[in-house]
Amino acid sequence: MENEFTFALGPVDIGISIITTWGIMLVITAIAWLSTRHLDRLPGKLQTTVEGIVVAIDEAIAAVAPEHGRQIMPFIASLWLFLIIANLVGLIPGLHSPTRDLSVTSALAVLVFLSVHWFGIKTQGLKNYLRHYLSPSPVLLPFHIISEFTRTLALAIRLFGNMMSLEMAAVLILLVAGFLAPIPILMLHIIEALVQAYIFGMLALIYVAGAIQSQQLNPPE
Repeated sequence: MENEFTFALGPVDIGISIITTWGIMLVITAIAWLSTRHLDRLPGKLQTTVEGIVVAIDEAIAAVAPEHGRQIMPFIASLWLFLIIANLVGLIPGLHSPTRDLSVTSALAVLVFLSVHWFGIKTQGLKNYLRHYLSPSPVLLPFHIISEFTRTLALAIRLFGNMMSLEMAAVLILLVAGFLAPIPILMLHIIEALVQAYIFGMLALIYVAGAIQSQQLNPPE
């Protein structure tokens, strides 16, 4: 579904999905700033909640890339937090989840694509990182390249398709049943939104960890 046109900034059309996306980033930035402004040894409710979220994300990253958790934590944590809020923002009357827009999910998938290679090159060096595309045989180079693009495309379409179908299903059920069943629909939306955020973030984590650890899996001769 295309964005409803909002206004033009020079040659660029600014749609509601872009505005919502920037709003979410500002909210995350504000919460991070407020929650870390005054850290106490005896944390309050906000600090306890934030610390619990950070610990949960850190444990998830450590399970996949235990030796590189500090390196990739900022990117993966930011991505997960953005996706959770972006997927749930559609529950607010008058707003729609930006992840139901293919342009937004495509931008996120491209960001993951670029980050995978950034972390791989930063960790191993350009020469060593590119070597894994020739392993176990140079004949497989075209297939490695194709897989990079296909998995990026799959990331974008999977999140877009699931969020779009979720919102459409909720609208159709409300049209048929009215407000007789709002709670089940609400719970379905919340669960599915959290699941889709988790899947996208976990796939991004696996791809980044694979790029960082590719030299260990395919050591140079």
